Amino acid sequence: MRDPAIQQLVLKIHSRCDLACDHCYVYAASDQSWRSRPTVISEETLDQVALRLTEYVLARNLESVTCILHGGEPLLVGPARLRRICAELTRALAPVTALDLRMHTNAVRLNRDHLRIFDEFDVRVGVSLDGDRVANDRHRLDRRGRSSYDRVLRAIDLLRLPEHRHLYQGLLCTVDVANDPVAVHDALTSLDPPRIDYLLPHSTWDSPPPGHGPGGPATPYADWLLKVFDRWEEQGRPMPVRTFESVLSTLRGGPSLTEALGLAPSDLAVIETDGTFEQADSLKTAYEGAPATGYDVFRHGFAEFAEHPGVRARQLGIAGVSDTCRRCPVVESCGGGLYAHRYGGEKGFDNPSVFCADLRGLIEGIAERITDRALHPAVTDPDELRLAQLKLDRDLLSTVNAELSGHPDWKPAWQVLVELDSDAATAAHLNTVLAHPYLRAVLRRCLDGPADLPRLLAAVTAAAVPAGTETTLTWHQPDRDLHLPTLGTLRLSAPGQVECAITATGLQVRGTGRGGGELDIGWRPLETIDLTDGRTLLLDDADPYRDRFETPVADPLSPADLALFGERVRAAHEALDAREPGWREGADAPLVTTVTPLAPGAGLRLAAHAFGALGMAVDFRQDEFLRELPLLGRRSRLAALREVTDLNVPGSAAGRLLDEASEHLGRAGAAPYDTAASLRRARAALGTLASRRTELTESGARLADALRAELAVADG
Repeated sequence: MRDPAIQQLVLKIHSRCDLACDHCYVYAASDQSWRSRPTVISEETLDQVALRLTEYVLARNLESVTCILHGGEPLLVGPARLRRICAELTRALAPVTALDLRMHTNAVRLNRDHLRIFDEFDVRVGVSLDGDRVANDRHRLDRRGRSSYDRVLRAIDLLRLPEHRHLYQGLLCTVDVANDPVAVHDALTSLDPPRIDYLLPHSTWDSPPPGHGPGGPATPYADWLLKVFDRWEEQGRPMPVRTFESVLSTLRGGPSLTEALGLAPSDLAVIETDGTFEQADSLKTAYEGAPATGYDVFRHGFAEFAEHPGVRARQLGIAGVSDTCRRCPVVESCGGGLYAHRYGGEKGFDNPSVFCADLRGLIEGIAERITDRALHPAVTDPDELRLAQLKLDRDLLSTVNAELSGHPDWKPAWQVLVELDSDAATAAHLNTVLAHPYLRAVLRRCLDGPADLPRLLAAVTAAAVPAGTETTLTWHQPDRDLHLPTLGTLRLSAPGQVECAITATGLQVRGTGRGGGELDIGWRPLETIDLTDGRTLLLDDADPYRDRFETPVADPLSPADLALFGERVRAAHEALDAREPGWREGADAPLVTTVTPLAPGAGLRLAAHAFGALGMAVDFRQDEFLRELPLLGRRSRLAALREVTDLNVPGSAAGRLLDEASEHLGRAGAAPYDTAASLRRARAALGTLASRRTELTESGARLADALRAELAVADG
């Protein structure tokens, strides 16, 4: 896989602020570089930023990029300059990628003039608010010592109006453990935000957070956040809370949803008002000059920034955290915490987070609260596992609908989905598309805004076409390839506005380019493989989100090469049928629906968070297929089960022991593995697991019992 791309830009357009928050990481932290910055970004700097970002988008072929207008307080630029900034970024980037424009603001000055600009350029607005009046006024006063609370609420009331609701991104709240957590949360939820983000106060080992110290509770921030979590649960989770959603995702094997938690690589750049590249703003907490890179947009590009050692350090995953963190059972969820919070003068960033005990307490507290200890039917029935996975996608789609509500392109698409789902015959076509392994990535990305909406609209079209649902969907297609999941790819002569008209007889597509001319459109269908047991596999070498493997995917194959590859896949399945009759009925038979060609030498691979996908190198060997597919079946089953239920208390060692026992039993008797050694290791793992049985749920215990029975047969 290629090095992680920079896909988020925090663009500082004003370096001063009209509030005097005493917990601000820009003005009240160690780094005071703001004092030497221009107050407002110049037109020359803005143009150069747009140019550099466009160059990078084209070089990396990025399908979307997020640009967050920031400060200081970005609204201080005034409406006229703000419009110029939005217009220039849109002019440069909209023709080459899906541009997601956002703003983080204190909202004190937000008015209808700003909202008209935001509506014109589809800028979504995140507002900083620390809770109720008492909580907010503890820190967020203006420069004359006055409350900002009423002014912020007036701005939020504007965002909540029906005509502006689609611009309301959510609320950001900095935690202060002196505040009442339930009162803070209730105050925020009363404002009906699309999402809430609770932020830990920026702190380091040299400057510990308030509330830490002798005589106080061991985990004050975990205790505070768990009270909020309990209240959120009581409310029925009325909106996403990013910290909680990320922990819930990673505990069950999903991706991290925030830079502050988890091991996902950083994809963020910051550009100051003078055009200098910086790393994450939170590093200003560490020491003077901590975020600096020495780069600027006049002499350097985003590709050079991405190679900076400081950027690389936040892309190393498990290798980038301290030894203490690597030994911790919750490291997959915590990820060592926010990089800035690890800093200490003696060891630099090679420490756990200063919030280490709090993060572990929070993650383990959530894990204990959400553990489903009942036996899930998917453990014993593959069809139930398919249905449970489909439910994940349907629930995710429902959440996406709430996120995109109010977007003019989405409303007619949602109506089509409702119509499809109202009849069993057409719902089957919807389920086929929803169950496609790579659609989940699109749905997850749509939770962050409309940048990936064209992909989702294409998926709605793909479901409606075989159902014969008469409708017309239109949208701006930001690139030339309009991929219809499960069906194929429409190749446009240029990006532009597309109109997909679906009738009982098929699909008609028209495209209009920037100059108003009609686009030429070609069609490349996906191929399928019919297996001897009556199943059909989809050969997908074109989906833009098929790159879910730990190795590069192959470029789309020529028709002749694709046909040859399909024949080899069919022959390999027939060889496995001949060698192990009935293997498909086994509990660990892989539930593959889609095969994706991988680059030469990649072998066989499972996709991450893409149930039903199997990657096979274009030069895979049949003996390799016969050896590896049963092993991959075991791994994919455990991974899929973990996405729908709990096998163990999340974060406990019992999950690792289940994996080890299953893996070693799968290797026993399979060349080139040592059967005796594999059985010995499986026996040891199951022995240790027996002593930790309380960490297993009923589902996990059923799997462990099945593994013991399998071991007994192998021992003869």
